[in-house]
Amino acid sequence: MTFAKLNRTIHKWGSIIIALPIILVLITGILLLVRKEFAYLQPPTQKGTIAPPKISFEQILMASKNVEQAGVSTWQDIDRLDVRPSKGVIKVRTNSSWEIQLDASTAQVLQVAYRRSDFIESLHDLTFFEKNAHLWLTLPVAVVLVFLWLTGLYLFFIPYIKRRKQRNR
Repeated sequence: MTFAKLNRTIHKWGSIIIALPIILVLITGILLLVRKEFAYLQPPTQKGTIAPPKISFEQILMASKNVEQAGVSTWQDIDRLDVRPSKGVIKVRTNSSWEIQLDASTAQVLQVAYRRSDFIESLHDLTFFEKNAHLWLTLPVAVVLVFLWLTGLYLFFIPYIKRRKQRNR
């Protein structure tokens, strides 16, 4: 088998093997790029009282418990807090993908919305399928993609190189 034929075979089969993961990463990447433009994907950040945050962690938990759809009863139900002092907001992100935005000075609930961008992000890095998928799936796909890039360059430039050699003869 010649190098050119082997190169084409590697390029063809490598493309087929990584097609599904790459298209999933591309589509979800596009959605993540525009997530702040669409409230359906990620709730827009509200503005609270712009002052240094004054509420306690206990007030944050109590305000979160009062939002029924979020299903918060203990700190174990909360994934993370995102404090935005410049906007006077504390975002409470729950394990159930709900986002509660609280005024950082009064603990008033400014907005409650379902956050879909976390799901899209888990699809993007393939951890939706398995926690360590980024190591055993994403990494090999990235390596194959580098080889496809190299073999693609070879396939692209080889006709030009051959024509140049023929002209020089």
